[in-house]
Amino acid sequence: MTETYSKSRQRAENAFSAVQTQAQFFAKNHAAEELEAVAQARDAKTQRLREARLAKESEERMAATAVNTAGVKSR
Repeated sequence: MTETYSKSRQRAENAFSAVQTQAQFFAKNHAAEELEAVAQARDAKTQRLREARLAKESEERMAATAVNTAGVKSR
C-alpha cells in the first residue's frame, strides 16, 4: 500500500517526522533528568536517616553506659 504524495505533502511529512524525533529526544532527556532527581532525593533521604539512626544508637549506648556506671558506683 505505497502511496505517492505530492511534493508539498512529502515536505510536510518530513518536517513532521523531524519534529516528532526532536520531541522524542527531549522527552527522553526529561525522563532521564527526572530519574536522576529521584535518585538524588533518595540518596539524600538515606543519608539523613542513617545519620539519625547512628545518633540515636550513640545516645542509647551512652545512656546504657551511664546506667551501668551509676549501678557500679552505688554498690
